[in-house]
Amino acid sequence: MLHIENHAENIREIRIARPPVNALNPALMSELRSKLNESFEDGTRAIVLTGAPGLFSAGLDVPELLTLDQDGMRAFWTDLFGVLECMARSPIPVVSAMTGHSPAGGTVIALFTDYRIMADGDFKLGLNEVQVGLVVPKVIHKGLVRLIGAYPAERHLVKGQMISANEALDIGLVDELAPVDQVVQKAIEWCQFHLKLPQHSMQATRTVCREDLVGLFDEADALDLDGFVEFWFNDATQASLKALVASLKKAS
Repeated sequence: MLHIENHAENIREIRIARPPVNALNPALMSELRSKLNESFEDGTRAIVLTGAPGLFSAGLDVPELLTLDQDGMRAFWTDLFGVLECMARSPIPVVSAMTGHSPAGGTVIALFTDYRIMADGDFKLGLNEVQVGLVVPKVIHKGLVRLIGAYPAERHLVKGQMISANEALDIGLVDELAPVDQVVQKAIEWCQFHLKLPQHSMQATRTVCREDLVGLFDEADALDLDGFVEFWFNDATQASLKALVASLKKAS
């Protein structure tokens, strides 16, 4: 489910490779969490996280997640939050090379990396959880606030908004646009630039600048796994999610 390619200067490309839409399921999140931790220990100096041309990730694999019991759902969210925390606490730079559509979970992953390069074109991203009957956990809300500000984040989340790549650039949700076939290379170049800087000062400055992001995971109620699992299994949420799956099946 992950394709690994190591580039010059010990830059590691981790590509989500779970056709057809790179949906986030328990096995993928567990593998990604493991690979991130491995990369922090084996001499890798920077990570580029990417997907398929035209599609970074379509977000949660709702059909599969609906088959899980409460223990399974809790384990899934433990790994998903674990991935976000890995990226927030990463001792090395991590860049999101968002090669296309990145709704919901795709955007969530990118929030916690150092830099976001989005494919230029008719691609959408954003946190549309409200539209499918979910609530964004506090740590993800605060990660979004860190990038775009409190009131823009409120409006974005309450609307369950999907926006264009250009809109995302305008509000600071992504940092840069590039042609879809150049996104990964641009991300590698970003890493190369930062790795050429004096590492003692770059890394120390990076640590200071990301203290607020790391601190989100130190808050006692930031994750609220039990609360999120309880919300997932309430009748209204289940009805919304099952309606979503039915609509997707009908569309296909």
